[in-house]
Amino acid sequence: MSQTDYDQIVQLLCDRLADLSKTPEESISPETNLITQLSIDSIKLLGLIMEIEDAFDISIPINALTDIQTVHELAELVHKIKSAS
Repeated sequence: MSQTDYDQIVQLLCDRLADLSKTPEESISPETNLITQLSIDSIKLLGLIMEIEDAFDISIPINALTDIQTVHELAELVHKIKSAS
């Protein structure tokens, strides 16, 4: 998987998170914290994960999400899973 694929993952995440965020005026970058900055709760996160799984035809184990805090970390996880498949 190339850097372009990673960039596409980040872009998709940022676009979707902008829709889910309680503060739509906030700029979302790879360093953005999903919980403290965007107030993404577990229900919204699970919905986002389902969309990601559909978009990239992957399966993300729920236990892999326990240490995910930023957009970058989530993108890295998706990238790693996508690369392995």
